[in-house]
Amino acid sequence: MDRMTPLDAAFLQAEDEEPGVSLAICSVAVFEGPPPSTEEFAELLRGRLPLIPRYRQKARQVPFDLGPPVWVDDEHFDLGYHLRRTALPAPGRDAELAALVGRVMAARLDRSRPLWEYWLVERLHRGRWALISKVHHCMVDGVSGTDLYGVVLDPTPTPRPPAPDDWLPESEPTNLGLATRALAGLAAKPVTQVRAATGALRQPGVLLGRTRDTTRGLAALSGALVPARRSALTGPLTTARRFAVARGRVADVSAVRKEHGGTFNDVVLTAVAGGFRRLLLETGEEPAGHTVRALVPVSTRLAGQQSIRDNRVSLMLADLPVDVADPVERLRATREHLEHLKAVHEAEAGAAVTDLAALGPFPLVATQVRLAAHLAQRSIVTTTTNVPGPREPLYALGRRLLEIIPYVPIASRVRTGVAILTYCDRLAIGVTGDYEFAPDVEILARGIEDDLSALSATARPRRPPPRRRVPRTPAPRRAAGRA
Repeated sequence: MDRMTPLDAAFLQAEDEEPGVSLAICSVAVFEGPPPSTEEFAELLRGRLPLIPRYRQKARQVPFDLGPPVWVDDEHFDLGYHLRRTALPAPGRDAELAALVGRVMAARLDRSRPLWEYWLVERLHRGRWALISKVHHCMVDGVSGTDLYGVVLDPTPTPRPPAPDDWLPESEPTNLGLATRALAGLAAKPVTQVRAATGALRQPGVLLGRTRDTTRGLAALSGALVPARRSALTGPLTTARRFAVARGRVADVSAVRKEHGGTFNDVVLTAVAGGFRRLLLETGEEPAGHTVRALVPVSTRLAGQQSIRDNRVSLMLADLPVDVADPVERLRATREHLEHLKAVHEAEAGAAVTDLAALGPFPLVATQVRLAAHLAQRSIVTTTTNVPGPREPLYALGRRLLEIIPYVPIASRVRTGVAILTYCDRLAIGVTGDYEFAPDVEILARGIEDDLSALSATARPRRPPPRRRVPRTPAPRRAAGRA
């Protein structure tokens, strides 16, 4: 029985605060055809379940929030319940796939079962098929969720053999048992806190540096928690969702970086800012500075931790420069702003708060998490997440994976979210919007795509001017000799 971290638990709490809203994340993997049969696909997943223990566990709340939710074995696990199959209407292009994703992701996962579903989708354009992987955010973040592709799929067209499986579910604890264990954990908290403090005091120089960086970061975050400027981009939400897709090329982003400097994330956030600028202009709003504040997740995973199924992220709160019209100037403004946020250690401050929360009594932590989430959501206009995906091709039952399209959930007053994911040389962007209050997700998606193209155009290698051809002087001809 594993306890959730405070960050994992926060996603369940946030969902509980908003009836009907789903906080599952998702990605859409598109494969070359033909699609496998239901039996073939179930057999593939059955052979991977031993490698993903969370897929056979469900979340249990501890009575009275005495402790964080826990993962317990599902004694009645039914693989067939989690595997769904459907087909797109003709012509099976992006519009039809996006509409399906919006409907699938609007529905909450069943809390009485393991928190995941796989949807096999047939009849995509050009004979392709897709897999919608829907997993609750309390189970994985973007990095650990994307890592699942390397577990489920194969690195070559030849399928791997199924993993050995000797799983027998443990008996599910009673509410009394959960409460008793939680109370024992609360009683042990002072000991844990003393050990943590003792360990920190053994390295006073490191402690002093971390304290200084965390203080600066918290000061920066507190300033960013001022409510965002009023805009149609924020406000109450419904439970229904819209979805749109944009695309780019990793090579183009790399060329822009080489030409103008900055990081991969700087370039894609610049394009996201360009998309929001177009959206604001098309809807009649002035794209002024500080109009679009984005929550930018920052992974805190160390090397080799990608396969740990939990959330290990901090955040930065970035004001996207939607007031800058020129893409290159907007890239410069984005780069300078993100460099400032890194210099004041916003992400480190968020990580420190998460680490401290793990040491505190959960009833108090749960209350603080709810309050912090309520305040933060009123200062955020959008969420933009950028996750590196597999760099090498993957296969499902011999079918090649062509692209992976990400989906980020939205909640509270945030009406749009943008997710970016790379796979091999492809860049896919998923735009989530509230069905009623953010109907223009297609405008935002096209704006991001066009801005990537505009940036790429500034970085294309220029052909050198043709060399001037100098006529060659013919060599003197030798007179023919006489016989």
